[in-house]
Amino acid sequence: MLRRLYDWVMGLAGHRHAQWVLALVAFVESSFFPIPPDTMLIPMTLAERPKAWRYVIIATIGSVLGGMLGYGIGYFLFDTVGAAIINFYGIADKFESFKQSYNEYGIAIVFFAGLTPLPYKVFTIASGVTALSFPIFMIGSIVSRFLRFLLVCGLIYWFGEPIKAFIEKYLGLVTLAAGILLVGGFLAVKYLF
Repeated sequence: MLRRLYDWVMGLAGHRHAQWVLALVAFVESSFFPIPPDTMLIPMTLAERPKAWRYVIIATIGSVLGGMLGYGIGYFLFDTVGAAIINFYGIADKFESFKQSYNEYGIAIVFFAGLTPLPYKVFTIASGVTALSFPIFMIGSIVSRFLRFLLVCGLIYWFGEPIKAFIEKYLGLVTLAAGILLVGGFLAVKYLF
């Protein structure tokens, strides 16, 4: 089953609309969607390594624009949409205490969240809820998301064939590790913040 899914995603990565799909996934992931853009970014870069730097830019732009939507949800719609998203991730009880210290360390928090597998949408919404300075939010988002996607694509670009062979050989373990990182990011937000 994993092999069929992998082959399907690799085929999708080479589709003529794949870059638009990458932009869309990066956009929605930064505001409400739980699946990270790496699900498109990695196979696309594996399929066409010379386009890695283009994919970094596309994912960064999509993610930052989605982060702006997340900020807007927190700032304008927290009582309706934002609270539902926070409740979905099960962190409503800790969110109030998190909000109080958020602005003090806001840029560092946004930067850290943008680089890690932590669910970035929680931090974009939190930035809006706490009315973190929008220019500070944007600087943290642009720099951290760019560096994160650059790291992912850069590693694949420089070590492409061995990484592709490794992923194909150990697809089950790679999928398990990715799942653990994704779930671990959500748990970290729930229990640490």
